[in-house]
Amino acid sequence: MNDNEIANIPANDYKNFNMSMLTDFYELTMANGYLESGLQDTVAYFDLYFRTVPDEGGFAIMAGLESAISYISNLKFSDSDIEYIKEKKFSSAFIEYIKNFKFSCDIWAIPEGTPIFPTEPVIKVRGPVIQAQLVETTLLLLINHQSLIATKASRIVRAAKGRAVLEFGARRSHGVQAAVEGARAAYIGGCAGSSCTISDIIYGVPALGTMAHSWIQLFPTELDAFKAYARTYPDNCVLLVDTYNTLKSGVKNAIKAFNEEVLPRGFRPKGIRIDSGDITYLARKARKMLDDAGFPDCQICISNSLDEYLIAEMIAQGSPVDSFGVGERLITASSCPVFGGVYKLCAIETDGVVTPKVKISDNVSKITIPGDKKVWRLFDRETGKAIADVLTCHDEVIDENQPYEIFDPEHIWKRKLCTDFYARELLVQIFKDGKLIYRCPSISEVRTHCQNQLETLWDEVKRFNNPHTYYVDLSQKLWDLRNELLSKAAKLQHEK
Repeated sequence: MNDNEIANIPANDYKNFNMSMLTDFYELTMANGYLESGLQDTVAYFDLYFRTVPDEGGFAIMAGLESAISYISNLKFSDSDIEYIKEKKFSSAFIEYIKNFKFSCDIWAIPEGTPIFPTEPVIKVRGPVIQAQLVETTLLLLINHQSLIATKASRIVRAAKGRAVLEFGARRSHGVQAAVEGARAAYIGGCAGSSCTISDIIYGVPALGTMAHSWIQLFPTELDAFKAYARTYPDNCVLLVDTYNTLKSGVKNAIKAFNEEVLPRGFRPKGIRIDSGDITYLARKARKMLDDAGFPDCQICISNSLDEYLIAEMIAQGSPVDSFGVGERLITASSCPVFGGVYKLCAIETDGVVTPKVKISDNVSKITIPGDKKVWRLFDRETGKAIADVLTCHDEVIDENQPYEIFDPEHIWKRKLCTDFYARELLVQIFKDGKLIYRCPSISEVRTHCQNQLETLWDEVKRFNNPHTYYVDLSQKLWDLRNELLSKAAKLQHEK
């Protein structure tokens, strides 16, 4: 799928675009090899998880699931896809398999908007190994990108401390899909809306915006431009005041336009926007000018290469800003533009017998957690705050009525006994035997869920600098399983 193809898709078809061939080529070579080796009926378990939080933050935000569901729901191979596979000289058996392809995997996922942490599966896929392998690339693409942008948006929104943040980055995003789905992810992360109109059409992300400098330059004078805009939009008049000189002309002319075109029509001005200069200084001066002119309710919006650190600093300096328009540093997550999600085999099932699998590496962070697992979040009953996440074997249940000991999987002497808590499973089944059984919530429901779930995290976890480590622990049974497999592997290496 390339940007030209996406651009030519009608808006109502965008989410139904077939991305079956959006796959790394090795997934096709492996799928063909599985078939040739007689492994096509082997049931595989894959975990999609990430290793580190972007920007050295304390948590990430799960996003991209609705897009992943659309992708899976439309997974099929067209005649042109089959012709391509034929040209690559794959086996006739594999070509026949692709012709009759029908997705039949089970998929579980953590709902969008939920805070997520390294090493825990955010998506679990179980099904015939060929199918489970083929979806790897696109699932990673969709979850990695949208989780990255939702996480960055959450940081920026939290820095704004209740002031509205608007996503303004479409023109500098990394392609069409990144602009459209990035706006969706930013809204999940807490942004009030986006400049990207098509995201409103497709996903219901509120489209927002007023004018550019070109509007003002087109008229004989700045005042003429302001008055024309005020006549057109008297009920929602926001004027961009930095085209020529913010204080000497921009704010002064805005006040004149408000008095001459907005007030006589029975409305109040909505605001001004400053897009350049020493914004904190300019905002203070503009605020006084507006107040003195009788417009204390006229808001100030600022833009111009903002991020969470600049916004936090402005607020700390007492800048009288009411909202922020954030562009490229949000939509590209420029400070940390990669979300390190991976997709790893953790078990296989043959004739109903599940065999855990582990990947070993000299890099400790790349050693996988084996087996079919559940993800639990433990909450303190008194405060409602999250205590820790726990990965367990699939047949384990955490009993809320009994004390439960958690421990650091790497430093096992660090232990805590939880006594007054409740536990919630995070993974929800999305597909069963290839059929969708999950109702996707609306974008506003996802955004509200995100806001509510953030309230369950301690402020220490939400710090930008040196956040408190939120632990993802293993149950004793799962830790023993992993340790046993690692010990066996080490013994085999020693014997060689």
